[in-house]
Amino acid sequence: MLLCYVGGSHMTGRISRRNLIKGAATIAAASTVPACGGREEPVQRPPGVPVGLFGAESIAEEVTAGLDLTGKTAVVTGANSGLGYETMRVLAMRGAHVIGTGRTVEKAAAACDSIEGATTPVVLELSDLASVAACVDQVRRIDAPIDMLICNAGIMALPELQQVNGIERQFFVNHLGHFAFAIGLIGQVRAAPQGRIVMLSSSGHQWAPETGIEFDNLSGERGYEPNRMYGQSKLANGLFAFELARRLVDTNITVNAVHPGVIMTNLGRHFAQWKQVAARLIGWTFMKSIEAGSATQCYVATNPALDDVSGYYFADCNPLQPSAQMRDAALAEKLWDVSLELTGVSLSV
Repeated sequence: MLLCYVGGSHMTGRISRRNLIKGAATIAAASTVPACGGREEPVQRPPGVPVGLFGAESIAEEVTAGLDLTGKTAVVTGANSGLGYETMRVLAMRGAHVIGTGRTVEKAAAACDSIEGATTPVVLELSDLASVAACVDQVRRIDAPIDMLICNAGIMALPELQQVNGIERQFFVNHLGHFAFAIGLIGQVRAAPQGRIVMLSSSGHQWAPETGIEFDNLSGERGYEPNRMYGQSKLANGLFAFELARRLVDTNITVNAVHPGVIMTNLGRHFAQWKQVAARLIGWTFMKSIEAGSATQCYVATNPALDDVSGYYFADCNPLQPSAQMRDAALAEKLWDVSLELTGVSLSV
């Protein structure tokens, strides 16, 4: 199994030498497979999108250096750890007021209290549409235009099938929860002079089923595979970004998807213990740091060169052509319709 993110949770117990060696070889392969970062084929850039000076080794502080975000408001989901925490920290350091979400008030408050700058903690449980609606209401009551909405939170590779309201959990949390959250806040993003929505996808979207989205198997009950279902959810993130960008083409809102890279975060906490240990041992040879992993979403959310750039996919702080599935307009439109039905939300700007 190839890893696009590897967890950093505390681990105990014994790991066999065979599993450790096997895991090291598996994870090392990730750096040479297009689905996880390394690319043997020439990089395909979409025409007309600015290519900047930053790259895979750039960090969030570097790509935002010199920017004054005073007076701007950002919303970052999953701000209590990993990429979300670093994104919140850097945006607040540049002067933005950051509304940071966590699954509990304790987690959100602890994260916000631990950094310098203006922050507001809010509770968001993406697996619970009632929690999503309550968080949307809370953010609305703050009554500030949202300049940057960064949908960062997610889960990965659940070892066994879990469901939320009859829907496979990764699809629900990674896509449907963020779908309802982003749609609910469109009005505040529209109120900003130039609002930006950034959806975290992944190169793991290439792990999705051959059909793209299995609309007849959203329960995950037919042939559940952790990576395939994760890939489907990340494909959905990208398709949502592109469809939303199309629907908002005549507004002041831009919407883009990003792949942060191969990073050591707690996203991989559901991986087998020996795989996590193997990642810790050799991950430093090819994985990005959290500081570098958060660079692309910070770049897309803030860089002035991207004021009018919408409907694209970014990796290593630059535009990249995603898979043909993620550019499938008919698939994106069908996903939109199904997502509206499953969440019960509606788009109004």
